Amino acid sequence: MAAHQEKKLAEERKHQNMQNGTKASQGQWGRAWEVDWFSLASILFLLMFAPLIVYYFIMSCDQYQCSLTDPLLDLLTGNKHLSDIWNRTPTLTYRAAGIYSLWVAFQVILYVSIPDFCHKFLPGYVGGVQEGAVTPAGVVNKYEINGLQAWIITHVLWFANASCFHFFSPTIIFDNWIPLLWCANILGYAVSTFAMIKGYFFPTNAKDCKFTGNFFYDYMMGIEFNPRIGKWFDFKLFFNGRPGIVAWTLINLSFAAKQQELYGEVTNSMILVNVLQGIYVLDFFWNEAWYLKTIDICHDHFGWYLGWGDCVWLPYLYTLQGLYLVYHPVQLCTSHVVGVLILGLLGYFIFRVTNHQKDLFRRTNGNCRIWGKKPEYIECSYVSVDGTKYYSKLMTSGFWGWARHFNYTGDLMGSLAYCLACGFEHILPYFYIIYMTILLTHRCIRDEHRCCSKYGKDWKRYTAAVPYRLLPGIF
Repeated sequence: MAAHQEKKLAEERKHQNMQNGTKASQGQWGRAWEVDWFSLASILFLLMFAPLIVYYFIMSCDQYQCSLTDPLLDLLTGNKHLSDIWNRTPTLTYRAAGIYSLWVAFQVILYVSIPDFCHKFLPGYVGGVQEGAVTPAGVVNKYEINGLQAWIITHVLWFANASCFHFFSPTIIFDNWIPLLWCANILGYAVSTFAMIKGYFFPTNAKDCKFTGNFFYDYMMGIEFNPRIGKWFDFKLFFNGRPGIVAWTLINLSFAAKQQELYGEVTNSMILVNVLQGIYVLDFFWNEAWYLKTIDICHDHFGWYLGWGDCVWLPYLYTLQGLYLVYHPVQLCTSHVVGVLILGLLGYFIFRVTNHQKDLFRRTNGNCRIWGKKPEYIECSYVSVDGTKYYSKLMTSGFWGWARHFNYTGDLMGSLAYCLACGFEHILPYFYIIYMTILLTHRCIRDEHRCCSKYGKDWKRYTAAVPYRLLPGIF
């Protein structure tokens, strides 16, 4: 009897140690388990002010010709009250609600109901059913990669309507821009709230959920790692890629159409913005399978940060350059056009080649050649929730030997090019490069904090081999 009791206690201790080890091994792999005061303050600030920031930028263009200072000066000097600005703001309309509902429903149908066919005839394109990375719980999810297909179908229909059918005006997005903002907010808050409730009561995988006990943090950063409905509707992949990014190029096209309607021409700056951002969007969908291995899918849980951010922040603030050019058409000199184009294409080249090197290295398990040589790497190990030990390799050659996040460097060069295309009259179009610099720097630090927790001493060996984050010799 005593031996049986001792055995039982030993098993309980073993189980407890295993649970503790699970939490320790996960650490910052995925989002945090615990919330410090600074994180909570940041969360509360974003929850309160991020929607106001989006409104302020859009309102400034609608009422103040894109000036960010004039609204504040009017309020401070008493020329206007908040109620005056609010009363001049277009409200939610049935037309906007119908447009937005049809748009989201159409993207859901393209995502769920039409298996990818692009990979069958486009050489080099990876689509169809693909596997994601290993989650903290040791799960490997499968995804239907059909974003490029959805983008093509959507844009073919858009151009068919503009040139032949004329069911709606190409300026429809600009003409309903603020009413559509309210629709996007409703969807963003609805999906974020649903995701939180789902995480508590019917999660897709309970082992991949994290609860801090802090309502605001859990709502913002998410509880579930991969919330899903059915087999294929994955919240993270859908809202990260569709409907926001598919809409990005349509929004820019609508802005260009409005410029044509107002001024009788589309300026070379608007064409530059459409081309450079169109390349970025197409690259995203061409490499959607690769995207499954990025921080958004591999580490972030799905909460307000992704749900509302993808519905509102991305389509409204990433397209500020095109919106600005509707109110301030800029015709650039040839040297300015060439300089911006070179910067944008060089940034894209660095972004794409850097990511290609990493993808090639992963797919071949290091059995490839980078810049004509066998790649160098550091082998690391980590443990998932179920106690399984995994191994991975961190490359230390090619562009990845220059800096640990050199793909972000290329991304920032492209972001700066979008802004420079708008000239230098207003600061509003430069919000994007300011925001992206903060975002990607923070993402570097956040990602490395997680990797340090995930890989331990192996990560220290890696950072010693590649000491810089973004700019070789500087940072």
